[in-house]
Amino acid sequence: MNEEITVTCPYCWEPLIVEPEPMDEVYEYVEDCHVCCHPIVFRIVYADEGSRVDARREND
Repeated sequence: MNEEITVTCPYCWEPLIVEPEPMDEVYEYVEDCHVCCHPIVFRIVYADEGSRVDARREND
């Protein structure tokens, strides 16, 4: 089962649950918030002790 990480939408501040797939690299992707529909850039960083997900506005 994938790790669940809660992040906050940088537009509407609603909590979002992200389930990143484990991989050996850092990657970014854009997904619309399921509440306010604004585009969020997610940056996933993997580590053995736990992954980190950063969420920012698309134009920041």
